[in-house]
Amino acid sequence: MKGTSALLLTLFLAAGCSDPNDSGARSDANDASETFSDAGQASPLDALEFEVTDALLGRVNALSPLPPPPVDRTNRVAADPAAAALGQRLFFDERFSANGAVSCATCHDPKTGFTDGRQLAFGISEGNRHTPTLWNVAYHRWLTWDGRADSLWMQALDPIEDPREMGTNRGRVALEIAADEGLRAAYEALFGEIPALALEWGDEGQRALGARPRLRIDGADEEAWPETVAHWEELPPDVRDAIDLVFVNVGKCLAAYQATLVRGDAPFDRFVEGLNEEDPEKLAALSPAAQRGLALFLGKGNCTLCHNGPNFSDGEFHNNSLPTLHGDEPIDPGRYAGTAVLKASPFNAAGPHSDDPGGPRGPEIQSLSESSTSWGEFRTPSLRNLADRAPFMHQGQMPDLASVLEFYSELEGASGRNHHQEQILVPLRLSDSEKVDLMAFLESLEGQALPVSRTRRPSAQYPSRSGTR
Repeated sequence: MKGTSALLLTLFLAAGCSDPNDSGARSDANDASETFSDAGQASPLDALEFEVTDALLGRVNALSPLPPPPVDRTNRVAADPAAAALGQRLFFDERFSANGAVSCATCHDPKTGFTDGRQLAFGISEGNRHTPTLWNVAYHRWLTWDGRADSLWMQALDPIEDPREMGTNRGRVALEIAADEGLRAAYEALFGEIPALALEWGDEGQRALGARPRLRIDGADEEAWPETVAHWEELPPDVRDAIDLVFVNVGKCLAAYQATLVRGDAPFDRFVEGLNEEDPEKLAALSPAAQRGLALFLGKGNCTLCHNGPNFSDGEFHNNSLPTLHGDEPIDPGRYAGTAVLKASPFNAAGPHSDDPGGPRGPEIQSLSESSTSWGEFRTPSLRNLADRAPFMHQGQMPDLASVLEFYSELEGASGRNHHQEQILVPLRLSDSEKVDLMAFLESLEGQALPVSRTRRPSAQYPSRSGTR
């Protein structure tokens, strides 16, 4: 047992914070310890920066390994490699934007951890929130900072039509797919022929090129896009349905690609294997500082209250009294507004475009409460793969990880408690050395890199309407 971190961890675990589901792992470790003891050898666990107890091992095993992501039953092509390949083409294609210069990768740039390195996202214009990473995004139960989407494919649709992001509309998306020989062939191999109604709009066609449906329940669509909502509603219902079908299928292909952006097998995961196997080589995957950081993460920091599970996120929403970007009063309603948008959307898991409308996600959506207690709550981000993702938080308020640790240490600048902030949030009062140790642990959550071909624009050239690309 070494140092203050170890003592704090032992006291914390003795209070009963064990995981009852890890008896097998505890048994394996105990058996290994007995083997070392019987052989008269010192266990490699004795050299660690903390004491390995049954309770500790149970809690650590709850954080690793990272399993395969759940399959999205609302998307029948979620695990289809051909859909992922098409989605990757679409992800890097700027033609699906109003100015022909913005793609999904503009804000979700692989070179900066599938974010854009800005405090606030900037596509066609500046948004009001920071771009979240796409690493391990398939593990999230709710998508975006406010949970306004309940599937990857639903989330993928919103930026295409948001005037601040890509700023186009679903009718133009259908036309672009149909006009590109390579994209059309790939699309129709997956979904069948593009409906003629999605491409031939009759007399309303020209005006409908600028048409967007009402996406928001607060009426802001009409303010952002004068006349365009009316133009959409002028289209015959069967035309709108045909356009929606193509639009949704594009979202499902984008989701299939994004679901492949999984990075696990971090040094921490190898260390956990070493704990269970008493393997000195694997235990060496964490430095002494990172080991002490793990003890702080589980103990004094109490970080697993929100950052739990193999993806280091509870997937839920919290108000942590973060200071706003410009020091003014918080005005972003977060989850409160996101819930209303999700429940009203035809693209949710219980809607007509879901491939599993009667599945378990439907009742989850309907049971969501539009309560004022969720005002200002934002989704817990994963702590895996933090490198290159700065700045942090929903407005990019924190320029680096050191700033994040400093905030939770002192809560200096925390926003006023005029809403329903987390009651458990108290200053951690971390010492400088403890901050260094926690930083070392967080750095140990960096997973193995994906093949370069997975994270760049496909090298093949596909013909466009002009014949070049």
